Amino acid sequence: MLDEFDIPIFKKTYELYLFIYRLRNKVPKQDRYALWLRVEKTNLDVIEGILQATALYKEEKIIVLDKVSINLNMLRVFVRLSHDTNLLDTNMYARIQQQVDEIGRMLGGWIKHFKEDRESAPS
Repeated sequence: MLDEFDIPIFKKTYELYLFIYRLRNKVPKQDRYALWLRVEKTNLDVIEGILQATALYKEEKIIVLDKVSINLNMLRVFVRLSHDTNLLDTNMYARIQQQVDEIGRMLGGWIKHFKEDRESAPS
């Protein structure tokens, strides 16, 4: 049985959350419980979706992974908004975006794998 905690995309997303969480106290209080909370929650939604996908049958994974992709794109927007409203300096923004982009590439590969499997399966 595959241990879902050993999957690279899970590890990367988990590490991203830890990084984002550690920035919480640096975010002004007025933004900590609005925009930054959305950043954290959306990252948690991505983690949750990845874990759900690991527990599903192949045919069901693609639905969950597509939702994870949407959540990851929302995370990109919230992080960009955090930078544009000066919650994040350029270095922190670039570091988070780099991690999100890497997760996105991994997720894209995972989705592509399951879509190709579905298309090549006999009807």
